Amino acid sequence: GFGTALRARGQSGLLDGDRLNIDLAANAASLGARVAAVSSVEELRAALVEARASDDTTVVHIETDPDVSVPNYDSWWNVPVAEVSDSDEVRAARADYVAKRERARPFVSPSD
Repeated sequence: GFGTALRARGQSGLLDGDRLNIDLAANAASLGARVAAVSSVEELRAALVEARASDDTTVVHIETDPDVSVPNYDSWWNVPVAEVSDSDEVRAARADYVAKRERARPFVSPSD
């Protein structure tokens, strides 16, 4: 995850030690949230139905391995490039960005 590797301070004095084991579900519960721990798609679907029906703040917790990533996928991240630049390279990147943005499909939420 980007910027989310929480580490202990190592011998160097930097935050380069072991990963900190933070129980996010317990943290959410300590703040008064209802926690639904799920480990399958069926459990996730049920937890989302219950969360939407509840007036309580609900956290759906899915334990993951931070060292396992998803396989390659055919998608495009919308990360804008500067609109104005003296650099030919940046202007070319902006033109490429605009072309890809025009081809992007809109997000359709599950509730639509």
